[in-house]
Amino acid sequence: MDFSLTDEQKSVRKVVRAFVDREIIPYIKEWDEKGHFETGILKRLAELDLMGVCIPEEYGGVGMDYNTLAIVCEELERGDTAFRTAVSVHTGLNSMTLLQWGTEEQKQKYLFPQARGEKVGAFGLTEPNAGSDVAAMETTAVREGDFYILNGSKTWISLCDVADNFLIFVKTDPNAKHRGISCFIVERTFDGVSTKAIKGKLGIRAGNTGEVFLEQVRVPVENRLGYEGEGFKIAMSALDNGRFTVAAGACGTIMASLEASVKYCEERKTFGKEIGRHQLVQQMLATMSANLEISRLLVLKAGWLKNNGKRNTQETSLAKWISCDAAYEAANDAVQIHGAYGFSNEFPVERYLRNAKAPVIYEGTREIHTIMQGEYALGYREDKPLRKMLPSWPFAESLIKG
Repeated sequence: MDFSLTDEQKSVRKVVRAFVDREIIPYIKEWDEKGHFETGILKRLAELDLMGVCIPEEYGGVGMDYNTLAIVCEELERGDTAFRTAVSVHTGLNSMTLLQWGTEEQKQKYLFPQARGEKVGAFGLTEPNAGSDVAAMETTAVREGDFYILNGSKTWISLCDVADNFLIFVKTDPNAKHRGISCFIVERTFDGVSTKAIKGKLGIRAGNTGEVFLEQVRVPVENRLGYEGEGFKIAMSALDNGRFTVAAGACGTIMASLEASVKYCEERKTFGKEIGRHQLVQQMLATMSANLEISRLLVLKAGWLKNNGKRNTQETSLAKWISCDAAYEAANDAVQIHGAYGFSNEFPVERYLRNAKAPVIYEGTREIHTIMQGEYALGYREDKPLRKMLPSWPFAESLIKG
């Protein structure tokens, strides 16, 4: 495994970092205070070909690898979690799921414009009474001829008000638990689809998050993703991609916390010397630095496995768990280093702390990932290898259904 970045990856990091410094950081405080999601950022990311980083060129993307996507997510979250979340949902959860599970017709109709950034995709799995317990979902789909009739609601859906297309998971067989779940591509323009943003969030206030309501929505049979009853497998494969981008983004929060803390340590003096000279402050900075390296290595390993078409559920889960916890710790320590100023939005670290809490919860809570890793250690859980492999990129053809 080679940990060095290619020239192309270095170039991508440079481009995204410059974009964040120019287009996000100068305005994010205002957007966060107003709870405003700046949709223009998505348009400019599309102009930079960053909305379809891992999608093959034949489907409108640029055909780069998973670790390049990780770099994009890390640098975006250094600016703000809201915009990394947008890429995670649009690319990781929606577009890459279409790439793996979609028919050729579905890819041409939905994936191609999404990879080019002409359309925005979202992901609808969570419900008011079904979060970690996916099989408890209550949204249903009943087939009537060439259509399915969808009824129900989804909550905590990122990009709910701006997405053009949603991957919606429903029960087609209410009595079959997780084996009765199916997935559908639902367009915003379908009759009976409505959305509402959630206000008063602790963090990621510059992001768009909310509810999706489905009332007698007629969805064509050709918009079903996979077969009936494959929805749970589709959702879990999507989460392997989404969790990877969340883990990569968490590295961005650690990096931002470290950079802000070092800057403040050089400016602030106590007891006649820069606070960076105090050993307990150095200890917090050292922990941030170590956790940044650890988290990046876990992400790189998961990305390497993905690039080579290998099963990576265990490794991606570990990367998501460890890096998100480390990001929250880094942001918390950054506030501590800033003292009373860290408690004010005069400095960005209070926003980092508020934002860092959400990734510890979504796409598998800390507790879910802890249980998963314990079951792996005990041998209670084992990932079956993918039955079909290709020796090299593109990854899409090495991922199989079932």
